Amino acid sequence: MVIPAVLLFATFHTFPALQGIYYSFTNWNGISLEYDFVGFKNYLHLFKDKVVKDSYIFTFSFAIMATVLVNAISLVVAIGLNAKIKGRNFFRAIYFLPNILGVLIVGFIFNFFFTNILPTIGERLDIQFLMVNILGSEKYAWMGILLVVVWQACAFNIILYLAGLQTVPGELYEAAGLDGANYWQQFWKITFPMIAPFFTINMVLSMKNFLMVFDQIVAMTAGGPGHSTTSISLLIYKGGFQGGEFAFQSANAVIYFLLIMFVSIFQLKILQKREVDM
Repeated sequence: MVIPAVLLFATFHTFPALQGIYYSFTNWNGISLEYDFVGFKNYLHLFKDKVVKDSYIFTFSFAIMATVLVNAISLVVAIGLNAKIKGRNFFRAIYFLPNILGVLIVGFIFNFFFTNILPTIGERLDIQFLMVNILGSEKYAWMGILLVVVWQACAFNIILYLAGLQTVPGELYEAAGLDGANYWQQFWKITFPMIAPFFTINMVLSMKNFLMVFDQIVAMTAGGPGHSTTSISLLIYKGGFQGGEFAFQSANAVIYFLLIMFVSIFQLKILQKREVDM
């Protein structure tokens, strides 16, 4: 019974991946019927291409900032939603809503908001910095994308942190309170160590997802202005399918895959070691 699933997975995942690795050693443009083997030429040229270099710098900088912000905000909100507050279930549902919205739809909505609504509000209120469309600025376009990405990504992370917080026994807080521990001491000595596995999961998944950021950039800036917000995923897509660089971007995809795998394994090793030390 497993064979059909294995065949489907191999057909639409494993075989195309192996085919991409094969093409990375050629000069195929993705259209012509003829191509030649060029060995590691594509891989060597990757390190000389300024656009590729800039996209890697942007993607890793963006992923690190987004990962830190999402996990910090999600943990704070989850702790608040885990407290005994009125309408707790209602607020949990509200905070989870962004996760069920389509990424592209959200991107197009915020594109319209930054391009049309916000500048109009800025003009009517005579607020100078609101009058400028930040998505049209090479210097600030990344901020608009980061805002949208963090807002939507927090929803899923909040749910995971909430699940972790509910596994912490209440008796630990009662005992700590009797011993005179304040809120911060309880958080660092009880809450955070107890939810460390959930922190590890969120950090690894967040970094992996943000390194692969694509949809929001397509909907909001399409990689512009210029190449200022071109992520690696977007560069591979545009160069491979629209720019006649199929083999070159296949090599880029192979390097990209290896980097994501290395980063994820490195995170797991470091964070799991930290769990043990706690």
